[in-house]
Amino acid sequence: MTTVLITDDQPLQRLGFRMLLESQDDMTVLGEAGNGTEAVRMTAELSPDVVLMDIRMPGLDGIEATRRIVASGDRTRVLILTTFDLDEYAYAGLRAGASGFLIKDALPEELLSGIRAVATGDAVVAPSLTRRLLDAYAQHLPSAATTDSTFLDPRLAVLTEREREILTVIGQGWTNSEISSRFHLAESTVKTHVSRILAKTGARDRVQAVILAYDTSLVRPS
Repeated sequence: MTTVLITDDQPLQRLGFRMLLESQDDMTVLGEAGNGTEAVRMTAELSPDVVLMDIRMPGLDGIEATRRIVASGDRTRVLILTTFDLDEYAYAGLRAGASGFLIKDALPEELLSGIRAVATGDAVVAPSLTRRLLDAYAQHLPSAATTDSTFLDPRLAVLTEREREILTVIGQGWTNSEISSRFHLAESTVKTHVSRILAKTGARDRVQAVILAYDTSLVRPS
């Protein structure tokens, strides 16, 4: 059973989410928060699997609330939902530690599958944002000419050669099935490699692994 805390400053929006989630046999709504401060407090009290987090709310906004929830070290994961398809919100939310970012006009099945993915340690980002996020992020990277190719980032030094290969293709957006086919590995083996990569590097999920791949220049924009 996946437990969820709904955070949104609009009561009708919270009601809509609650009705959808409670129609599912595998989901339970633990509570509702109307702002970021309430979300942080209720997460500490209830320890939900997933927090659905709005961004623009009075007082403490969703970005800072996400940062505080992640910094607490609790097992709870955050899935940001917003009306605004803006890159700066998505980028800030993911850097704050959110495990996913969806637009509120997503189809109900997309939201439900996103919650399930985040709850199991995967990550989800609205397709309309993924490419733009990576392109925007790449603008902050050093150029190839200024990067010492002989330098191995300490975060990569803990990985085996195969794990670095897999982190590279994760950064390129490959799915587990694509990695399985490329490296002739069983999907269960790929999942084991991904889990080890996350554990060794301290990345919370695949989104953070993608950011790591760009940070360490394993992946560069095409």
